[in-house]
Formats: sequence, C-alpha cells, structure tokens
Amino acid sequence: MSGPFRDDPEQDPRKEFWYRFRSAFAVVLSLVVLVGGGLFVANQVHGAYLSYKSTDDYLGDGDKPVLVRIPEDASVTAAGDILLDADVIKSMKAFRAAVRDASTDPTIQAGQYKLWTHMSAEKALAILSDPANIQHTRVTVTEGLTISEQAAVLAKGSSLPVSQFTKAIANTGKLGLPAWAKGNPEGFMFPDTYEVADKPTALGILQQQTRQFTKVTNTLNFTGQAGTIKRTPYEALTVASILEKEGKTAKDKKIIAGIIYNRLAKGMPLQSDATVLFANNATSKLTTTDAQRKKQSPYNTYLVKGLPPTPINNPGADSMSAAVAPAKTNDLYWVVIDPEKGTTAFAATITDHNKNVAKFQAWCQAHKGKC
Repeated sequence: MSGPFRDDPEQDPRKEFWYRFRSAFAVVLSLVVLVGGGLFVANQVHGAYLSYKSTDDYLGDGDKPVLVRIPEDASVTAAGDILLDADVIKSMKAFRAAVRDASTDPTIQAGQYKLWTHMSAEKALAILSDPANIQHTRVTVTEGLTISEQAAVLAKGSSLPVSQFTKAIANTGKLGLPAWAKGNPEGFMFPDTYEVADKPTALGILQQQTRQFTKVTNTLNFTGQAGTIKRTPYEALTVASILEKEGKTAKDKKIIAGIIYNRLAKGMPLQSDATVLFANNATSKLTTTDAQRKKQSPYNTYLVKGLPPTPINNPGADSMSAAVAPAKTNDLYWVVIDPEKGTTAFAATITDHNKNVAKFQAWCQAHKGKC
C-alpha cells in the first residue's frame, strides 16, 4: 500500500490520545497507592505511639543504667517515689499494680541498686526485691599494716581524704578503744573487709575496726588467755604484732611466740628485725642494715631488752591467737630461710642458728634485690 500506516499513534490522533491517557492514569494510580499506603503506615505508627503514651507503664528492660539508693526504713511506696523521680518507672499506678500482682509481698532492703531508666514497674520491683542486687562498696585492710598505711588504704576505698583518717585517729577518745589500749590505737585497728556506708566518715570506718577488734578478742578470750601466760593483754598484742611480720604460718607464729617468751624470761634481747624496721620507718623491707640496728629507739630490740613500748602494726586473728597460746619449745632463735615459700628455721643454740642464717643469706644471694 502506498497510504499511511494506520496503527502508528503518531499518525492516528485518536490512538495517540488514548495512549497518553493510559500513561497518565497509571502514574496517578501509582501515586494514590503510594500515598494511601503511607497514610496507612503513618496511622498505624501514630496509633501505636498514642497507645504507648496512654499506658501507665514503660515497656521492656529499660534504656540507660542508673544507680538508685533506697534509704533505711523506706516503705515500698517511698521506694516507688524514688524510682519515679529517677525516671525508672513511668507512674506510681504501674508500680502499685506491680506490688499488688507480685506472687509474694515484696520486701525492699536499704542500699544502692543498679536499674535502668524506662523500665517496666514489674521488672524494677523484681530487682529491688532481691537483696543480691544491692551494690556494695567494700574496702579490705590486710594484716600487718601500720595505722598510717591503713589510712591510705581506707582513703582510697572510701574516696575520703587521708587527712580525715589522720584527724579521726588522733581523736582516740571516740575510736572505741578498750580501756587497756592506753589511748594508743596502733594494734587495735583490726584488719578485715569492711562495708563503706552511703555517706561514710573516717571515724565511722575506724569505729567498725575497733568493734571488730573487740569481737575477735572476745571470741579468742584474748585477755583471759594473756593472764594465763602471765602477760597483760597489751603485752600479748605487742607480741602479736611482731608475729605478724616474723611468722608466715599459724604454726610458725606459735613457735616464734614461744621463743619470744623464752628470750624475755632469760633477759635476752629479742633482736627482731621487724621492730627495727618499724623504728626506721622501713616496714616494707626484709632485712636490716648495720646503721638501722644502731638507731637509738625504744623499738630497736637489738639495743633495748624487753618488748617494744607499743604494737608495731595491726595484727590479724592468727597472730593474736599465737601470742596468747604459744608453743612450748626450747628454741631461742628463728630465721626465715626462704621468704617466698615462708619457710622458717628454728634453733636452740647460736651455732645452729648461724647455720640457718647462712641458708637465708644464700637465698638472698640467689634472689638479688629481694632482701
């Protein structure tokens, strides 16, 4: 055919119109579906948000960790108010409902708890109802530290300045020392692990130590046993402080205690390096130098016979027990021959003792810088 091709829309005006109309309609229909779907999703999200906002409780396990402290004698309602103020729970209504629906009557102990903001009231109540969730702050004081050394440990553990402990220690009348302490706190600040209060004071922590000291001495019948071996409790405590540095095991401490009392009975100087180190403020060392042993001090038991005037540190229960229940022995000398293992050798004569000292010196030669 020589005429135009009739199916070509560019050649047929009617078909060209319908072609453009169908394309435009498809675009409009797509937009309607898109907008309609978006509105549906938006309505669903908005509905969920309104539902969430209208409820009295948060959902889930919470968002950000927060420490909450429940004071002494706080009621369950008071605990709920504290949680509400900390934004842990959303409403007291939800918290009361959680208390009402609990399987057992909830008991909330005083202390600090780790919770989260925006928690469900039920989960918050469950945490507060379990004493295992209380966050404790504790400080451990090891045996054999002097009061000044303890002060540094206690200051670090309680976040209080050392100066507050120094000041409190000086106020001996308020420490709770026994009458036989002679007003001297050295030896009476019992080493143990102590819980630090919410708002600690240096005096309060030190009083915990003296209360524990009294408890331990009562358990050991310390004063009674001291009288049995014809020693005052203060003398026995001084011996215990020496044992804390000189002995490594409970058995060795009892033997050393027996030797100390033997030497005292014979009028022999104790010749304890521990007391000389205390006199020279060198408590962290193992041995003493000639210069240290020549220092004029009532604590230098190389120069002065008898016991030091006070304890030289704060001993633990093993040393205190050994001091009032010494082993019966004929020995007059002791020396640690292996400090790492804590092996101590004993002797009844100076000849045998010198042999043991040679073993200690050999150990020191083999372990440079440790003696």
